[in-house]
Amino acid sequence: MDEPQELVNVKAVCRRFSLDDGQARHVGHSFVNALDHISLRIAPGEFLAISGPSGSGKSTLLNLIGCIDKPSEGSIHVDGVDTSTLKPASMSALRRERIGFVFQTFNLIPVFTAEENVEFPLLIQGVEARERRKRVGEALESVGLSARAHSRPDLLSGGERQRVAVARAIVHRPALVLADEPTANLDTKNATQLIGLMRDLNLRLGLTFIFSTHDARLLEHTPRIVRLCDGQIESDTHPEGGSNG
Repeated sequence: MDEPQELVNVKAVCRRFSLDDGQARHVGHSFVNALDHISLRIAPGEFLAISGPSGSGKSTLLNLIGCIDKPSEGSIHVDGVDTSTLKPASMSALRRERIGFVFQTFNLIPVFTAEENVEFPLLIQGVEARERRKRVGEALESVGLSARAHSRPDLLSGGERQRVAVARAIVHRPALVLADEPTANLDTKNATQLIGLMRDLNLRLGLTFIFSTHDARLLEHTPRIVRLCDGQIESDTHPEGGSNG
């Protein structure tokens, strides 16, 4: 049987951060390895968590996959594109068109309504008005917030704001959605609802979700968990129950 097409292929990636002179003298070297020769393949339609303690490299890896940063060594292919070779404008275009982001702190524009926040990525892309209205309506309906379309973020609960953020992340029909600690600021009820929503979108629409998280509530519902420790993959538990580590 043919292997599934790869949506993300991380090949022997290192990410180093330089230290200032004082830090370098203290630790005896001039840089720190946030990621140390990481290799990882992710197929379309996966629901995957990158987990590990603070400082393990999970947010760094998410930023590299999301074209927010570039590796110091190695390469990352996203939807067939080698992102390590892209110029900043091309990186920005790939990020804008093929990747959706959900942030721990929601990152909604406070003076915009829910509808306007969801519409914003389509405005940036230059999608025409009729198509924008259609997609925004569908996205808000998919997260159960059609009735709250005209409410500003300050009139929404934390769970509702995060659902608006999910709608904004999927409205432009990306290849994958990256979520950095999406449940960290939510109580258990809202976290459980959000996890169920994202899993439903994953199964119903085939959306690929990659999380950076240490939240046990989310990890309990994630078929594949990649655990990092000190910038390396400690274990990789697959949907079929196997492990690569």
